[in-house]
Amino acid sequence: MNIRELVCLHLRHEGYECEGLADGAAALKRSGSERYDLMVLDVMIPGLDGLSLCRAVRNGRLNHDVPILMLTARRDESDKVVGLESGADDYLTKPFGVRELVARARALLRRPRQQPPASTDGDTALAGGVIRVRGMVIDVPKRRVTVDGGLVELTDQEFRLLHLLATHPGIVFSREALLAKIWRGDTYVTVRSVDTLVKRLRRRIEKDPAEPGFLLTVWGVGYKFADV
Repeated sequence: MNIRELVCLHLRHEGYECEGLADGAAALKRSGSERYDLMVLDVMIPGLDGLSLCRAVRNGRLNHDVPILMLTARRDESDKVVGLESGADDYLTKPFGVRELVARARALLRRPRQQPPASTDGDTALAGGVIRVRGMVIDVPKRRVTVDGGLVELTDQEFRLLHLLATHPGIVFSREALLAKIWRGDTYVTVRSVDTLVKRLRRRIEKDPAEPGFLLTVWGVGYKFADV
């Protein structure tokens, strides 16, 4: 039994429906026509590797905010960072225990998501219109961000973090508070996950991530959006 069949077997045992696809290109095509509650991607999937598939799904429309769990045999921290920066929400190295796989899947499935694009009442946390501040435009209904006219591609977590901080300029959020608001009680994240997410977001929106003008660090406390 291969890993794909094993994952589907145990998720089905937990009462979930599972569709197993062995080819990355086929998975990408399905993600454009079928809305999923969770995607489990193997980095080494044939055809289109898991990292490329993850980025493509995030840049799509129907499943751009789907929780993504990445599976890999690589254990180096740099490999994990690459996976997270590609848009994955969690990362599991092989070999892994079935109970841990199921627990992480459950944690990701607990996350509230937007309703499909035709609906407008599904994500009250992202209610609002257009936010403009010093060359940055955050179009909340379209989940679209531009900086100095250039489109910035963000993952769902990056967008949520930016929206939260930008709608509370000057307000300091502790790492623990950001964990609760962005990850919403997931078990397998720590305050370091907040630092990693902020670092990724700064790379996307700041002219100089080393000297940020939007996302500011309040040493010993947490982060805030620059007071306007």
